[in-house]
Amino acid sequence: MLPFIFTEKNGIHIIDLNKTIAGLEDAAAALKQIAKSGKKIMFVATKKQAKEIVAEAASKVNMPYVTERWLGGMLTNFQTIRKSVKKMQGIEKMLNDGTLDSVTKKERLTLTRSKDKMEKVLGGIAQMNRTPAALFIVDISHEHIALSEAKRLGISTFAMVDTNSDPTKVDFAIPSNDDATKSIAIITNYLTAAILEGLEERAANKEAEVEEQEEEVTERMRGLDLDEEEGGAKKSAPKKSAAGSRSRKPTGTTKK
Repeated sequence: MLPFIFTEKNGIHIIDLNKTIAGLEDAAAALKQIAKSGKKIMFVATKKQAKEIVAEAASKVNMPYVTERWLGGMLTNFQTIRKSVKKMQGIEKMLNDGTLDSVTKKERLTLTRSKDKMEKVLGGIAQMNRTPAALFIVDISHEHIALSEAKRLGISTFAMVDTNSDPTKVDFAIPSNDDATKSIAIITNYLTAAILEGLEERAANKEAEVEEQEEEVTERMRGLDLDEEEGGAKKSAPKKSAAGSRSRKPTGTTKK
């Protein structure tokens, strides 16, 4: 982290904010393009001071997040994790549609507790059907398992990196204090705003494509209507008889 440290004061390293801004802008631009392409970005922050901030930010842009506990193999063994998510969703469906009304109160309570336990850990990734295209991590030292799984699968990594971490382990390092709530909120909200811009541009492009398709269909329909009108006009036009078009010879005989 030496290139990102401005100075040291009373044993405390002070990060160069110019380097922070540069890293933040690079990360925001890359995340915007990922969101614009329609791919998912997973937020990972299990630290107490970052949980609520990250969960709220990820929910705002409809992205998956992990804020309670990172389960080993959450990325590398994703199919097994999906089975657990489906089990949780199945229990929730049975609780809501009255399927479990006939079971005993104890069994119902057991299933409810099981569902709540799974939802606490897996609720943030319930709508994620495939591995994400990128990970945003708060404190790579604390989330080293998530980082190693992402690197193994070739997933792009974005992270807040403090002076006690190695910035070369991530693709986009944002040198910043990953312990202060205010710092985490500023970085996370800035990146969330960039992701939101990417999503809005994607939606605008889709609308433009739909409008173009509608215009093409309208033009084709107009062309068909014109062809039908021309065809009808040709059919209704009177035909000249072959006899009428020939010159008639006089029928009288001439005397020599």
